[in-house]
Amino acid sequence: MAATARKCIGLECTNDAGTLQCPTCLKTGTDSFFCSQDCFKRSWTEHKTIHKKSNLLINFFPPKVVSEPDPATGHFNPFPSFQFTGPLRPVYPLSPKRTIPQSITHPDYARDGIPRSEQRLVGRHNITILNKEEQEGMRKVCRLAREVLDLAAAAIKPGVTTDYIDEVVHKACIERESYPSPLNYVNFPKSVCTSINETICHGIPDQRPLEDGDIVNIDVTLYHKGFHGDLNETYYVGDKSRANADAVRVVETARECLDKSIDLVKPGMLFRDPGNVIEKLAKSRNCSVVKTYCGHGINQLFHCAPNVPHYGKNKAVGTAKPGMCFTIEPMINLGTHRDRTWPDDWTSTTADGSLSAQFEHTLLVTEDGVEVLTARLPDSPGGPIPIPVAEEKNGN
Repeated sequence: MAATARKCIGLECTNDAGTLQCPTCLKTGTDSFFCSQDCFKRSWTEHKTIHKKSNLLINFFPPKVVSEPDPATGHFNPFPSFQFTGPLRPVYPLSPKRTIPQSITHPDYARDGIPRSEQRLVGRHNITILNKEEQEGMRKVCRLAREVLDLAAAAIKPGVTTDYIDEVVHKACIERESYPSPLNYVNFPKSVCTSINETICHGIPDQRPLEDGDIVNIDVTLYHKGFHGDLNETYYVGDKSRANADAVRVVETARECLDKSIDLVKPGMLFRDPGNVIEKLAKSRNCSVVKTYCGHGINQLFHCAPNVPHYGKNKAVGTAKPGMCFTIEPMINLGTHRDRTWPDDWTSTTADGSLSAQFEHTLLVTEDGVEVLTARLPDSPGGPIPIPVAEEKNGN
């Protein structure tokens, strides 16, 4: 799950926002992110006035009723008046929230959606250095996360719903005595992110069946014995030998962008450097790089320092050192780099409806290089296919 570069909305505050949101705004579906609890308290007197305005608007302009369910299936589009940028539509109702046995260690946000442990570190640039025991904890959870992603990928075929993939992931996590990290993280309703076609990231699994020719990203994160492991891949739905040339170009470009950026990782690498390599390759293929979301530190916390932007000429702070763990997860679009979020406050799509693809690994900096903790196994589903020659020539 990608970290988001947001600005704090606190009074006279210029810091980047954390994951802390106003609880009242959360209930009304309004975005309002703050950098810290102190900033939220300082801004409360001014901020709370927007709640009164919101209530007045609701009284004068009652919200529109969602579309009528299909009589045959009971399915419906919850946002019928929203101007979608591409052909993809949400297919509700969502299945009931899945539960996790109490015997499995839960992260602090599992109950109410608030990742308090992350909020305590908002605004700090200190990057955690993991000791040998902690590094082993990360290796273990990342191996499990790879197993779960591979099981989910094996379930991909035309006609399968992303809700079913969520069920596969959820059950596989429980079998491995792990908590699916996305579940209730800032109120995310499912155990995995499934992002189809023009969806950049954070797609919510629903009742839409996958179609032959789709591309779908599956983003899995596990929380096991106090550590998070995060990875994702984009897969072709149906016979990949017949995949659309544009789909192949964006998927394989995203895959190569991740691979080439990982080649840079070693002690002394600046966190601003991967973006330069990623953007150069993407532009050579006539693709763009999403700027809103970035790679992130990961360890006992789901998201923490450092931020690792994927675009060129960024101003990321920090240098890689042995013992640091973080993700790189470039999101590559066929068209504009700009994004637009659905009214569910999670699903991020391309602003022009063009295809998007993403790949992610969790990385551990070693004394002389990098260890890819979520590396593919010899029998992992998916994998690269050649970019059609005509497409490659057009992109270079």
